[in-house]
Amino acid sequence: MFFSRGFSRIPRSSFNGFCRFFFSHRPEYAYTNNPKFLPHSTRTVLGCREDFSAGLLALHGYKHQIHQQSIDQKGKKIHHQSSAIVEDDQLDPFSLVAEELSLVANRLRSMIVVEVPKLASAAEYFFKMGVEGKRFRPTVLLLMSTALNVAIHEPPKGLGDTVTPELRTRQQLIAQVTEMIHVASLLHDDVLDDADTRRGIGSLNVVMGNKVSVLAGDFLLSRACVVLASLKNTEVVTLLANVLEDLVKGETLQMTMSSDQRCSMEYYMEKTYRKTASLISNSCKAIAILAGQTAKVATLASEYGKNLGLAYQLIDDLLDFTGTSASLGKGSLSDIRHGIVTAPILFAIEEFPQLRTVVEQGFDNPTNVDLALEYLGKSRGIQKTRELAMMHANLAAEAIDSMPESDDIDVKRSRRALVDLTQRVITRTK
Repeated sequence: MFFSRGFSRIPRSSFNGFCRFFFSHRPEYAYTNNPKFLPHSTRTVLGCREDFSAGLLALHGYKHQIHQQSIDQKGKKIHHQSSAIVEDDQLDPFSLVAEELSLVANRLRSMIVVEVPKLASAAEYFFKMGVEGKRFRPTVLLLMSTALNVAIHEPPKGLGDTVTPELRTRQQLIAQVTEMIHVASLLHDDVLDDADTRRGIGSLNVVMGNKVSVLAGDFLLSRACVVLASLKNTEVVTLLANVLEDLVKGETLQMTMSSDQRCSMEYYMEKTYRKTASLISNSCKAIAILAGQTAKVATLASEYGKNLGLAYQLIDDLLDFTGTSASLGKGSLSDIRHGIVTAPILFAIEEFPQLRTVVEQGFDNPTNVDLALEYLGKSRGIQKTRELAMMHANLAAEAIDSMPESDDIDVKRSRRALVDLTQRVITRTK
């Protein structure tokens, strides 16, 4: 009840912008042009109907349906397919694909070998053991591959009878390509942001210089394109090419926003989709296409990735202020110090319009940073950002729940893991 009540208090003006964005007729947001593919409560929320509480109450109830398995007293009758798994030990999505993830990581490292020593060192910088990051995106894509329920004859160890080896290898390539694109975008972002650290070590631009860092990113993107071409699937190649376009557009949008655009939730959500959510959304859809799934299932996979990506970035933006201590002002404050206005500040502006003047003046002056933090501390900006992330996490979970039913235990387990990831994303502290 807290979730629905808390969200219902968010001013409707907070959502007008990004609702218009979600219902734009751009082809990259094709899911909004196919409402018949969306579950009812998804249409309710994305449609920005007058009764926000009713729509979110449906999501609230759905959330409990996921985490409270609908089983009768004998433990046999199961009503909700995303929960249709016999109760077992706590499921760890990352452990579920750990062996396959190591295989993918080893193949990925072999793909970026190059005979130019300095380029080789730069390209492998964030793929070395110990600094490869959480490998969140490959984990999602491997779980999605199993969740789409395709038969297999000789499965990799631990995968069960879910996909043919040839198909699974092709889907693994999508996971590898996605990680290469992601790391390339990090290398470029660090140059643009003059970053000092990344993943607990010195950023590549600091260690080897901006030029080498940019070239390393370009090299990773070129290798990703070569791998994509090897799949010989025009639709998949087009999807991932659109991701590259979105990354460039999103970064350019962030750099060139007017003062009005910087204070607009619509532009913030568009930038967030392009820079973060597009990659995981289109990659999930590519996994479904390779599996030969229907357009409806491919759309649901894309919906999951899009909403998971949006939730992930919203929490990222929140943590920039709260850090791991969950105490306001103890985070890195990287975004605001670079003049980047994110959801917590945008929500705070709605409560304290005078904050907009501070934002328009810029944050080169430390006094303005302190003022912005002061207003943020008095506002519900952090809470509303978390609630918005929760909404997208629930929409991601609902996309999984809407997939065609399956009796395969591996499919059920993978779908449960994908739903579990939606909750991990919004409860993480780093």
